[in-house]
Amino acid sequence: MHLNYIFMLFLGWKVFYHPFYISLSELRYNPNNKSLEIAQKIFWDDLEVALSDIHHTKVDFLNPTDRKALEEMAKAYLLDKNEIFINGKKVQLNYLGFEIEEEAAWFYLEAEKVPLPKTVEIHNEVLLQHFEGQQNIINFYVDKRPKSLILYKGKESGVLKF
Repeated sequence: MHLNYIFMLFLGWKVFYHPFYISLSELRYNPNNKSLEIAQKIFWDDLEVALSDIHHTKVDFLNPTDRKALEEMAKAYLLDKNEIFINGKKVQLNYLGFEIEEEAAWFYLEAEKVPLPKTVEIHNEVLLQHFEGQQNIINFYVDKRPKSLILYKGKESGVLKF
């Protein structure tokens, strides 16, 4: 019995100090203007590591030396790592910008002239090549209730049917 307590104490300590890597994508279909509104919540320090590695330069979301260059790096990365197909056709994603929220940043994308989704294929490789165990949670709303996916290395794509 005491061995179980010791194991639980060790496991609790390990979970507390072991980093986890996760992003959250909220996709909402707007039927009024037939658009797809996308908000991706990514830990900015993890994205700094990825962008620094790709661009061979120091990246700092909290105190950028060149905000415009940072926006361009984030835009290129997110447009490269995200693909969405609605009813079998790839949608054109547009990068809108980002805002910092404590440990994470919200990145905003949109797609215009999107038909009512019946089948959605999502391909998301955000941070997968930089962090072992990275998981990308996807919530796609057509009405009020979302359909969800969890994507990770080896399962970078998933399909939702409405």
